[in-house]
Amino acid sequence: MSRRSGILEFAVLGLLREAPMHGYELRKRLNTSLGVFRAFSYGTLYPCLKTLVANGWLIEEPGNTTEDALAAPLAGRRAKIVYRLTAEGKEHFEQLLAQTGPDAYEDETFAARFAFFGQTSRDVRMRVLEGRRSRLEERLEKMRASLARTRERLDDYTLELQRHGMESVEREVRWLNELIESERAGRDLKGSAGGGPAQQDTTSGATGDLPRSGDAPRPDTPGDTAT
Repeated sequence: MSRRSGILEFAVLGLLREAPMHGYELRKRLNTSLGVFRAFSYGTLYPCLKTLVANGWLIEEPGNTTEDALAAPLAGRRAKIVYRLTAEGKEHFEQLLAQTGPDAYEDETFAARFAFFGQTSRDVRMRVLEGRRSRLEERLEKMRASLARTRERLDDYTLELQRHGMESVEREVRWLNELIESERAGRDLKGSAGGGPAQQDTTSGATGDLPRSGDAPRPDTPGDTAT
């Protein structure tokens, strides 16, 4: 399994732990709530769902709303399928939540992990945050060393781009420091003044209050319709 597929499976399990959903609802939540998944299509999501069903972590159920029951025969298509987390799926997701290895510190993995911090124990949150901070501090040190070696050979625009990248990493390190301080003090982010550190910009820009890769704009609500 690729890392990106693993992140998608993690996010799907996490969202379905909150409530059963149709595929369309899932994709909308992935795109709008978790910006790291804004580029995912149904062609990526449904194979993931089939894998999770085959593993026994999800079950498929027919849509049980009046709208679903009437729309299918009128439109000549089958009713929407609802995906529900099984007990085994919940247990598997909790095992994934408890993992704090190096993969949890990578850009996209960290964004997905952070999105489910509300379901994660405090000690695990601390290990992930501290690991992410260490990873970024190492990255920042390498960037500074590289800039010192190549500064004289760079034109003004390339030099400015390098500085921008360093400033982005520095901002996320400061943001992580605030989060770690809040965790150590036992403070709830929801009660932090001025929106708390969760509203800070991060290395990769901000999608709502989540870190993500690149400086792309916020994702639009998908205009797709379920099939």
